[in-house]
Amino acid sequence: MTTAQLTAAPRGEAEHVFTLPHDPGAVSAVRRRIRTVLTDWHLDAGGAEDVLLVVSELLTNAIVHALPPATLRLSRTELDDCGAVRVEVTDMGPVTPAELSSCALDPDERGRGLDIVTALATRCGVEVQSGETSRWAELQVGQVVRK
Repeated sequence: MTTAQLTAAPRGEAEHVFTLPHDPGAVSAVRRRIRTVLTDWHLDAGGAEDVLLVVSELLTNAIVHALPPATLRLSRTELDDCGAVRVEVTDMGPVTPAELSSCALDPDERGRGLDIVTALATRCGVEVQSGETSRWAELQVGQVVRK
């Protein structure tokens, strides 16, 4: 897994990009890394948990329902001591029904992730271009806690 951190812009913008292995076990490893990023960004606990849940849902969606490779882009903007976090997962588009595993089709275990993202996000959407699909969500994370 490769991590690249871009330099923060003067208004408190920051971005992290993660290339994701196409493995369901990768979600928990990425969550641990994202938790560290959110701690470094001094997000309040509630905002951080919401971001982690959205990250988990979008990553799982890409791993289960899309073609690799997938990339997670996590960015933060601070404006007037209020924060917003954007979570964006880009993959190579949906797999065909013949390529889906049987566990991906179990309605009791799957199918609520995008509803959770929609409920937690201030804004969310899907962008498709050049054979890539990006699912994104923006979350208001309230006041940035200063240490």
